[in-house]
Amino acid sequence: MEPALSGEGRKVALITGANKGIGLAIATELGRRGYIVLVGARDEMRGEAAAAELKAAGLDARFLQVDLRDRATLLRAAAAIEENFGRLDVLVNNAGVKFETHPALPSRCSIDIVRETFETNVFGTIAVIQAMLPLLVKSSAGRIVNVSSGLGSLTLATTPGTVYQEKPLLSYNTSKAALNSITIQFANELRNTPIKVNAHDPGLTLTDMTRDVVRQDAARTPDQAAVVAVWLATLPADGPTGEFYGEKGVIPW
Repeated sequence: MEPALSGEGRKVALITGANKGIGLAIATELGRRGYIVLVGARDEMRGEAAAAELKAAGLDARFLQVDLRDRATLLRAAAAIEENFGRLDVLVNNAGVKFETHPALPSRCSIDIVRETFETNVFGTIAVIQAMLPLLVKSSAGRIVNVSSGLGSLTLATTPGTVYQEKPLLSYNTSKAALNSITIQFANELRNTPIKVNAHDPGLTLTDMTRDVVRQDAARTPDQAAVVAVWLATLPADGPTGEFYGEKGVIPW
């Protein structure tokens, strides 16, 4: 990541999985709002390409290698942010995996798939938050946004006749339910600080993760899905914390 030459006084945002899809859309909009955008990605070539795309659009974007399953990259990323900016104002935990496709009966889901999913969506996200929290504490208005899913809502999953009840995915859905709980735990710890922690449901969005299960004309675009995440990333001092939001407002846990 190149040194910050003109970033003094401007807010800094790290978005994981920002080289494509919803993550790239979130990075783009935050960049348009004047944030220095750190494009978090595992793959250097793809991350650099995404950062170059944002730069070509006139935005201040820098690639930062972030692999949720490689703690060394998280520590290096935190050290680079500390050296270049001294703080982090926004962390958007967008990176995630989904190995199952509908229909997928829980009774037939491999335990190995469950483990693989939790390694990234749950343990990896916790690792990122813990690595970046010392930098967020240095911000006057730190914001953490965890990109979740309505499929992780226990309330919706137990509501008869809904798509949430009819589409069980053992590894993905339970990982997002765990992510929702993680959101609550950190929000409770940080409730008496300026940091706000919330979860975001982007809704059914056409991305590489969903191309096999949704029609192109029936899904939202990444730009549409990014709207609520950007709102949560830029909340005012009196904004909510410890909540789960979609485009229609609060979603039940």
